[in-house]
Amino acid sequence: QVQLVESGGGSVQAGGSLRLSCAASRLNYGSYCMGWFRQAPGKEREGVATRGSFGSTTYADSVKGRFTISQDNAKNTLYLQMNSLKPEDTAMYYCAAYIPIIFQRNPCSGGFGTAFDYWGRGTQVTVSS
Repeated sequence: QVQLVESGGGSVQAGGSLRLSCAASRLNYGSYCMGWFRQAPGKEREGVATRGSFGSTTYADSVKGRFTISQDNAKNTLYLQMNSLKPEDTAMYYCAAYIPIIFQRNPCSGGFGTAFDYWGRGTQVTVSS
């Protein structure tokens, strides 16, 4: 069973940067989709970025040009580099993984609606103005 552990959250001022990490254990599959989601108090969870096992990426419009999702395959670690942070980026950030039962060339084809199977516990990001 895949286990995901996020780290790297913290408190920064607007305009600052943070890099979130998601360490994935037992991610030994031919195709999978990884994603970052966030949830602010009183709001629904929203997708931030996804990355397929073959490198395809998608971003929410609100973070395009500011956030970058990447992965170190050797370390089985997913990253989210967040630059030019805004107070509205304040949220709990979660890492998620989808492992298709059969091989898929584009496992992230469902975008943020992909049926992510595994979730981390989250890391808090707070941006002050």
